[in-house]
Amino acid sequence: MRSNVLAARIANEIANLIRIGQIEPGSHLSTQKLADQFDVSRSPVREALQILAEQGLVELHSNRGFFVCAASGQPAAQSGDTPLMEASPEYQRLADDWLRDRIPSEVTEQLLRERYNLTKTQVTDILMRASREGWAEPKQGYGWRFLPVAKTAEAFEQIYRFRMLIEPAAMLEPTFRLDKKVLAEQRRIQEGMLASDIARLPAEWLLNAGAVFHEELIKLSGNPFFHQALVRVNRMRRLLEYRSQVDRNRLQRQCSDHLEIISLLERGEVIEASYRMRQHLGGALVAKSPMRWDGDRVVQDTTKEYLEL
Repeated sequence: MRSNVLAARIANEIANLIRIGQIEPGSHLSTQKLADQFDVSRSPVREALQILAEQGLVELHSNRGFFVCAASGQPAAQSGDTPLMEASPEYQRLADDWLRDRIPSEVTEQLLRERYNLTKTQVTDILMRASREGWAEPKQGYGWRFLPVAKTAEAFEQIYRFRMLIEPAAMLEPTFRLDKKVLAEQRRIQEGMLASDIARLPAEWLLNAGAVFHEELIKLSGNPFFHQALVRVNRMRRLLEYRSQVDRNRLQRQCSDHLEIISLLERGEVIEASYRMRQHLGGALVAKSPMRWDGDRVVQDTTKEYLEL
């Protein structure tokens, strides 16, 4: 990929992080940390920060580096000037083929170039994005491996039922400890989401913000196995959930639920928060279900329709 194109995409992703509140106004933007986060070298990150500086989202302090402008968080709800980049058609074709088992789990870049009639830089771009979103990884030595994801309605629902077991239980672990900084940070992000223009933000960013909330809370259990399990299943569901139609109105309710759980934890009402978490996940299961439910009974599997969204 040409450096300026990659830099523009990274700039867009950083701008989205600022808009949804995951990077606060006044924050220092470490070039190395961002390079690690996006799995690129520091050069395109520096170019991306220059782009954001020209747009007025960040500013360069002499001998100190780049910082988010103090006013950047204020107009987040009206963030209108910078266009938001959705997934490229090439990326969506690859994702669709993987979801529908049209390509093998292990591929070479040459195979993808020939299959999709792409340049080497285009293939690198889409594989980097798939890697960042958790469903592809480079093999040791040569080639790429696509990771298991929830490709069916049954698998998708099994993930949510698993989450309904582990996330409320994690809050009841004897090692669970409240962390006011974590709760304050998640409150800030969720309130920023509600204040932002959810209708304009890319689906993958909205879904990521929700996943981060749950992963940060489950860390408080003090049991790393809970956290590792949740991160794994979140990766497995993310691609299918992203490819489906995102209900923006439901995301408003999701943020409100998250804030209610945070409030319960801030008051030390951990048992109530655990119960509310189970309710929240149960509601999400019903709302997002690719199957149609009648009480506790599946009456129709709509996997095909779900995958066609």
